[in-house]
Amino acid sequence: MDNEFEDGQAASDMMRSNQQRKKQSFIQKVLTMRERNGRTIERGSIDSHEEISDPSIQNQGSVPSMSSCEAVQNFNVFAATWNVGGQCPSGNLDLSDFLQVRNEPDMYVLGFQEIVPLNAGNVLVLEDNEPAAKWLALINQSLNGPSDFSSNKGLKPTASFGGSLYFQKPSLKKIKKTFKKLNGKRLKSCNCILEMERKAAKDFCFRCQESNVNLDDSSTEEEDDSYPISVALATNQMKYSLVTCKQMVGIFVSVWMKKELIQYVGHLRICCTSRGIMGCLGNKGCISVSMSFYQTSFCFICSHLASGEKEGDELRRNLDVIEILKNTQFPKICKNQYSRMPDKILDHDRIIWFGDLNYRISLSRDVAKRLVEMKDWPALFNKDQLKMEREAGRVFKGWKEGKIYFAPTYKYAFNSDTYYAEGVKVSKNKRRTPAWCDRILWHGRGIQQLSYVRKEFKFSDHRPVCATFLVEVEVMFRGQKKKVSTFNFQIHDLVPTRTSYYS
Repeated sequence: MDNEFEDGQAASDMMRSNQQRKKQSFIQKVLTMRERNGRTIERGSIDSHEEISDPSIQNQGSVPSMSSCEAVQNFNVFAATWNVGGQCPSGNLDLSDFLQVRNEPDMYVLGFQEIVPLNAGNVLVLEDNEPAAKWLALINQSLNGPSDFSSNKGLKPTASFGGSLYFQKPSLKKIKKTFKKLNGKRLKSCNCILEMERKAAKDFCFRCQESNVNLDDSSTEEEDDSYPISVALATNQMKYSLVTCKQMVGIFVSVWMKKELIQYVGHLRICCTSRGIMGCLGNKGCISVSMSFYQTSFCFICSHLASGEKEGDELRRNLDVIEILKNTQFPKICKNQYSRMPDKILDHDRIIWFGDLNYRISLSRDVAKRLVEMKDWPALFNKDQLKMEREAGRVFKGWKEGKIYFAPTYKYAFNSDTYYAEGVKVSKNKRRTPAWCDRILWHGRGIQQLSYVRKEFKFSDHRPVCATFLVEVEVMFRGQKKKVSTFNFQIHDLVPTRTSYYS
């Protein structure tokens, strides 16, 4: 019996020893994970996975709560749309007033339509990107001051473009590459930190801030690495850096941000949706940009919808909107399988839609002209097609638009303050009833519009429209490393003990 008891006691001791090793191994894994991430395990980081919630793990230090690590910050976003009527800009066109540079917004979202004439060559053959390069250079000059392109080899300035700003045959690809540089490195499409501990952060991808510069840029456009980048331009002189830009025939969109905020941008994706001739060509349609800023997803849509002021043409525009929302699908680029970045427009947190939406006013030219002369904007706006279609629930359901207190933006005679309907000698088929074709709408919570105005540029037959927003952004403070707190582990509660058969 004594031998049997001793054997049983030895087995019991062996089991306790094994349990002790498992407990110590478990504790070591917890501490290792904490040290590797350089932070304490936060409750907000483990809501969606295996949470360590055993009350017998008593923290003698301070574990920061969600409120101490996450906050909502407000950022100013400037959005603008301008149909430039196929006109190519000159080097002396000053966009400073248009961009309201004195207000210094945190982000610029700029959309243009008809930057090239919508002829068969541009639509069916090969789009001309030289005007886009000129617009990009003009924007950069207003935001950051004159560019130093002339110091780069092989780029000879042209006198007609103001010396240092322009050069012969400016390349959109090269200019874009220069303006997208930050500290000598390109902005990456996905800025997630890749780690093996997926269970420790199922929503880690969407929360991370630090930019992983080793990830491949998944941009669909090839870059010319032989182009000499001016690092001084990208670091010291630039107040704003280009996040992205894209052209589709006549539609051109660019997103800019203050240089110090670029590091918090990630998951950058672009989708082009054609709604032109036969519903498949790019003379009409949209360019959509998706990105994350801190822990908030943004989507910007620059569109040019179906034209025409005949009765029923508004239904074609409605269909364009419906098809864009249905068919826009952003590619999955994130390396993290737990990414929460949306792939559809309406799944984003903050959405701004801008462009030449082409909705007209359902009044005769004479009546519309009289109301314009009286500046009776409410009476005129009551017959605005977009207003009526939204109120009927046929388009943009759930979207918002600020009140309009400015004159219709279309259609003007070039270099004139006169609408085509006001006795201008033009052919009958070019006469148009004044209309608010150029609009800016938004969708989602946490967006407050501060202004909604038009600018008085006579450059084209449209007037540009601008809006400023105060946008809430969820920010997680992950940059400050905290000392790992001291824990008092009650070992017997960490791993279930097994009742000994020999007790």
